[in-house]
Amino acid sequence: MEPSFLGVPDVNIWMFWGLTLFAAFTAFVGIATGAAGGLVMMVGLASIFPPVISIPLHTVVQLGGNTSRILFMWKYIMRPVLFPFVAGGVLGGILGANIFISLPVAVLQGLLGVSVLVFLWMPSMNQIGGRKHRFAIVGFFATFLGVFVSATGTLVAPFVASEAPDRRNHVATFSTLMAIVHILKLIAFGFLGFALAAYLPLMVAMVCAAVAASYIGSKALNHMKERNFRVIFKTICTFLALRLIWIALGF
Repeated sequence: MEPSFLGVPDVNIWMFWGLTLFAAFTAFVGIATGAAGGLVMMVGLASIFPPVISIPLHTVVQLGGNTSRILFMWKYIMRPVLFPFVAGGVLGGILGANIFISLPVAVLQGLLGVSVLVFLWMPSMNQIGGRKHRFAIVGFFATFLGVFVSATGTLVAPFVASEAPDRRNHVATFSTLMAIVHILKLIAFGFLGFALAAYLPLMVAMVCAAVAASYIGSKALNHMKERNFRVIFKTICTFLALRLIWIALGF
């Protein structure tokens, strides 16, 4: 392998800029589909880095992209769901940090995939109980599972879709909830002793690319038809859920 670029371990100049462009691509996909960007990025990073690097790196880059979408689309955020989601997320992060090495990732991936299919294709399941209780539970599981498999946006997205009256409400609220998840995960990773200082140049480049793509994507979203957004969202989430189940089964 060529010498490391800007001191980033095992990352040459081509890989560095390739990952930067990849971050921009996944950020745009995330807005256009309402959910898929995070999982697409996780698949790419996991093919290059070990979990101890790919999961926290994914978390940092996704946090940067999601935070920028909050700034670009803040007026569309559905604020009533935020507090219960945070409350559940804090508990999920605490529990996940304490048993990080105790659960098989394949089992969690399988459960995540099945859950997404159920909530996606049985919308009535998304309406069980009050809104606050639902989002507290979703916050718990999104953060708890996120410590292990990182990309849990596909679990959160169906619940946001069931509440959002408009695609912009969906993307803005989903981005806010996932930013909360990523912040809680970073706190958990800090307690677990994850160290990413050597990857700082790569993280900065990827976050900047994700922010730029998020801005462009937020403008493009205004011109997308609502029905097209919903169809793309449901199709992509179904595919990603089936992929998680496929991986969990060992194929």
